[in-house]
Amino acid sequence: MNMSEKSTPISSEQVTYERCPCLEIVGAIRQCLGISPAARQHLANSRVEFLKAIREVLNERIERLSSQPPQGTKVAVE
Repeated sequence: MNMSEKSTPISSEQVTYERCPCLEIVGAIRQCLGISPAARQHLANSRVEFLKAIREVLNERIERLSSQPPQGTKVAVE
């Protein structure tokens, strides 16, 4: 389906979503463990730092590949 075929609900239509079982399980675990707001903030920060680390690894790899001289030889065509 391309973008033009995608249907959008009319404002008078009501859309209902089923609850995700995975989200329910995670919510129950959070309640049982009693994750504090400070711990939740720490976990959120760690996700950001992990993504920054991946970005840095990719940037270094791109820089290394970009700085290598092109391989092969040029042949003059008459």
